[in-house]
Amino acid sequence: MKRVLPFVLLLACSAPAFGQTVDSQGAKQLTDNLAHYFGKKPFDIGFVKVSVEGDAYKLAFDFKPLVEMIGKQDGFKFDFSPYALLTKPRSDGAWDVSANFTAQGSMEFNGDRGPQSAKMSFKGHRLVGIYDPKLAAFSSATSSLEGMTMTSQDPTQRTDLSTGAGTATIGATKGQNGGVDFTMGQTVADFNETVTIGSPGSGQKIPLTLKSPELSVDAKGKGVRTKPLLDLLAFAVANEDEAKLKANQAELKSHLLAALPLWERIDGAYNFKDVRVVSPTGNFGAAEVGIAFGMDGIARNGTINYAIKASGLSMPKNLIPSWAIALLPTDLDLDFGGANIDLDTMAKKAIEAFDLNKNPPLSQEFGDGLKKEFLANGPKIVIGHSTVKGGGAEIALEGDMTFPDGGKPDANVTIDVTGYDKIVAALQEAAKTDPQASQAFTGALAIKGFAKTLPDGRIEWVINARHDGSVTVNGAMLKGSDPVVEDNADPGATPGTAKKP
Repeated sequence: MKRVLPFVLLLACSAPAFGQTVDSQGAKQLTDNLAHYFGKKPFDIGFVKVSVEGDAYKLAFDFKPLVEMIGKQDGFKFDFSPYALLTKPRSDGAWDVSANFTAQGSMEFNGDRGPQSAKMSFKGHRLVGIYDPKLAAFSSATSSLEGMTMTSQDPTQRTDLSTGAGTATIGATKGQNGGVDFTMGQTVADFNETVTIGSPGSGQKIPLTLKSPELSVDAKGKGVRTKPLLDLLAFAVANEDEAKLKANQAELKSHLLAALPLWERIDGAYNFKDVRVVSPTGNFGAAEVGIAFGMDGIARNGTINYAIKASGLSMPKNLIPSWAIALLPTDLDLDFGGANIDLDTMAKKAIEAFDLNKNPPLSQEFGDGLKKEFLANGPKIVIGHSTVKGGGAEIALEGDMTFPDGGKPDANVTIDVTGYDKIVAALQEAAKTDPQASQAFTGALAIKGFAKTLPDGRIEWVINARHDGSVTVNGAMLKGSDPVVEDNADPGATPGTAKKP
């Protein structure tokens, strides 16, 4: 909260500064600019206050009035220390922004699972940046944090999170096709999270701890529609009354269309170094773990991608038979996602069709038709080239899944293995003394019987599963099509026989 709120409020400072004189009139103008996007209520109750401090404006945040306003809810308690940031107009129309504070907070409320609470503490936060109203974004900013702690608890689970020092940078420029292009990087030291699970009254608690000396986060975006999104926010504030919103829904549709595609592309990645997971059964670990994601905006032919990479994997040896240790994966590189995703057509048709004067604004029939059309456009689930390495062997796979009739899918998967003979040899040796290994050895031989040997020595399985239920492996029929059941057939009757009148 301490980071997001100031950033979001400053996004509303859409009026250029142009080196204006810092005075009470300017403070009032800045207050009005902010209220345009967030309403007057935060200022009327004293939650946010703009004042002059030297050659800058001070934005002070005091949560006490907010707590008093919402504190009447049964079982709800909230407390967060006040803080402030300074913003100073520049001659080029941008704003210098800075902050330096320590903050603490707590919250209690009654949730679905009973009493819940959270406590947080942020130490030594510093922020320096330049906000550009023409971009509706920070053209540059750096921040640092000496450390933070956070604890959340409910009747079945407690989470304790802490980090050491961290730094972050952000930059933004005007996009070539409109919107804003941005980059963001963050590093955090000594990441430590412990989740303790325990059923009420059982007295049994199971702790799981994730540790990493370094966590890094990187993100970049292209064509983010910051300005239209701010306009949409201002419209929402100006039309809080339901009757007014219904009367102005044509304008709402115009704002929604202007905000499309929201962004052209956003990509991000998390990376953990020297990961350790401590559990009651032993310690799991990895030299490095990375999680990456990316997605297009509301596009006609959009894509979404996820990737998981891990190296130097290890696990407790007592959890598996000794003969299986050498076969454990040590490295993973998984890539999957979706392609040919037409959200643009769906979004525009939904915006055009909805009517706030009806309940629901979009009919069930319209929703069903939109879903059918979406599937008819051929969205695809994709497995990119992925590998699993370990025991001197490497398993690679890739494939896709489509929905030709809008129902059951067609799936195509290709699996290549390098070093399969090493796997079989290890199982054969272990089978001499271990019945489990003997079963695994038999299965490995049977699976190899379906494989095709490639010129470089790899063995391969090309698996095709069709929506009619048929399955082939390397062109050989493994399973035929499912029996066709006529619409008027008796589900309990013998396949191919019609239901008697």
